[in-house]
Amino acid sequence: MTVETLRWRNNQLELIDQRRLPAVIDYVSYSDAEAVAHGIRQMVVRGAPAIGVAAAYGVALEAQKCIPLSSETFHVRMISAFEILAASRPTAVNLFWALNRMRGRLNNVSKEENTMIAKLLLDEANAIYHEDIEINKKMGALGASILDDGMRVLTHCNAGALATAGHGTALGVIRSAVSAGKTISVLADETRPFLQGARLTAWELSEDGIDITLITDNMAGHFMKSGEIDAIIVGTDRVAANGDVANKIGTYMVAVLAKEHNIPFYVACPLSTIDLSLASGDDIPIEERPPHEVTGYGGVRWAPANIKVRNPSFDVTPARFVTAIITEEGLAYAPNEEKLKRLF
Repeated sequence: MTVETLRWRNNQLELIDQRRLPAVIDYVSYSDAEAVAHGIRQMVVRGAPAIGVAAAYGVALEAQKCIPLSSETFHVRMISAFEILAASRPTAVNLFWALNRMRGRLNNVSKEENTMIAKLLLDEANAIYHEDIEINKKMGALGASILDDGMRVLTHCNAGALATAGHGTALGVIRSAVSAGKTISVLADETRPFLQGARLTAWELSEDGIDITLITDNMAGHFMKSGEIDAIIVGTDRVAANGDVANKIGTYMVAVLAKEHNIPFYVACPLSTIDLSLASGDDIPIEERPPHEVTGYGGVRWAPANIKVRNPSFDVTPARFVTAIITEEGLAYAPNEEKLKRLF
């Protein structure tokens, strides 16, 4: 992707506004932690790895803003910044992983002058950014080995460059396979209600010249039954210790259908998305988003006024439906706690 998901420009964080893609390519600038948290909540940036990188830069921005303050006030403001960013979205564990890493860096340099602390925190955020890209490329190369030439792959939501610092997780596997000379065609679920598949995945892959066909979410079973899907690859926002996977709402249905039709179901994610502190997917917090995302889109309303709405943003796929989890350190087939711990 030639378009950057997020970038550091003129001492500010710039996020591509994913709410406006693909019609408009626009960047929004942020100068403190509260603004970045608002951007995360409003889905300007989304995707677990990208949220984590954005949060790391949010910490760096706050430190930069607080340089003129006394040391005591500086550290009080930093504590508040971590709390604000941590409250932005509950499901994606990369958010908390990145904040913990930034907090550890802050604790290690807390006796330095404010200017030096701000510099070192920005260095850490930059490191997280660049590491994410390299991890995705490594993961993509490992995952590409499971895709045969000519395969037809279904994906759900967007786990591409736009969900990461670059290259992507699930789409990174597809990109790497294509770069290796394999012919891969993709079916992309539209991914209701926020349409990440229709707006983002379809755009990413078409921009890269990869064969992409858009379908509605409720067509996936039809194409599996018709024998037009050879494999399924998705990303994830959190993996529990037993291998249960939380991903965009609708993923569970795709996994169940894949099991029924004997189609391999793969999940691609960095190790930072695996949360060994949670025993199972039952412990993963599921974000409930605003009703207006379901009742209409882009200023057009199709549901009746005052209708009751449920809008969970994620669902949990039990490990028994997962063929393998693809990480930068290898693949865990039939994932369980022992196999996932071995990756670390």
